[in-house]
Amino acid sequence: MQLAKIDDTSDYLIAPDPTAARLTRRVDGIDQEGNLVTTNVVEERPLTIFLNGQEIVTAMTIGDYPDYLALGFLRNQGMLRAEDDITGVDFDEELETVVVRTARKTDYEEKMRKKTRTSGCAVGTVFGDMMAGLEGVRLPPTPVKTSWLYALSARINRTPSLYLEAGAIHGTVLCCQDKPLVYMEDVGRHNAVDKIAGWMLAQNVPAEDKILYTTGRLTSEMVIKTAMMGIPVLASRSGFTAWGVEIAREVGLTLIGRMKGKRFTCLSGEDRLTRDADLRDVADEPRHAGRKGAV
Repeated sequence: MQLAKIDDTSDYLIAPDPTAARLTRRVDGIDQEGNLVTTNVVEERPLTIFLNGQEIVTAMTIGDYPDYLALGFLRNQGMLRAEDDITGVDFDEELETVVVRTARKTDYEEKMRKKTRTSGCAVGTVFGDMMAGLEGVRLPPTPVKTSWLYALSARINRTPSLYLEAGAIHGTVLCCQDKPLVYMEDVGRHNAVDKIAGWMLAQNVPAEDKILYTTGRLTSEMVIKTAMMGIPVLASRSGFTAWGVEIAREVGLTLIGRMKGKRFTCLSGEDRLTRDADLRDVADEPRHAGRKGAV
C-alpha cells in the first residue's frame, strides 16, 4: 500500500490547518518536574444558529466554517428539507451568530421543546423527534473494499491536524473509495460531522458513494447523523455504543469500529464489505492492554 507523504494534503478539498492562529492559543504551564512549558491549546467559542427569525441552538465550536456548521446542524436535525430554497447564510463574527434563511416559512418551537443532551464531547444537542426522521431511510447497497478502509485509516492518521498539534479535538473525514476529500475538526465530533453535512449541502455533493470516517466513538448521535446524510458507511478507530449499533442495524448502515492497523470490527452492514486486501501488506499496531472485547 503506497502512502502519501505525511505533510501532503494537496488532494484534499478541505484539510485541517494546524497553523491557523485563530484556532489555537499559546499557554504557559508547568510540567511534572516543575519546569516552565508552553503549549498550544484549542480555542473554544460560542456560535448561535438562527433559522430565519428563530434562535435554534448555541454550539461551542472552534469557530471555523460557521456557515457549514449551521447548514449541517439544521439539515441533520430535519429543520432544513432537501427541497428547501436557501436564500442566505449570514455570519456575524462580532455577534458570533449565523442566520440561515429559507424561502419557506419555518417554526420549530414545538420541536425545540424536545431537546436531548448527547454524550458527545463539548455536549451535543439533538431534538427529541430526530428518530422520526429515520423512518423510511434506506441506505444504498454500495460495495466497500477493505483495501479502501486500510488506505483511508493510514492516510488520515498521518494527516497534519489540530489534533496532532494541540489535542482536545475530534475529526471527521468525508471519503470516496480510498480517497479522503474533506477533513473537518472541532471540539465535539457532532460539530465536525455537521460541518461535513453543511459542505455537502452547499456543494450539492451526492452521498451514496461516500464513507464517513470519525476519530470518536460510534454513538447513536453519530449513526443518526450519518444515516440522515444518506452515507452508507461509518468507520472509526474508536468503539461503539449499544444503541448506536442497534440504530445502524435498523437503517442498514455499515458500522466499522476499533479500526487500527489490520484489525477492525464490523457490527452492522457486513454484506457491503469486499475483503480484497492482502493483510500481509497492511502494517499492524500493537494491541493495548485492557481493550480486548471492549465496546
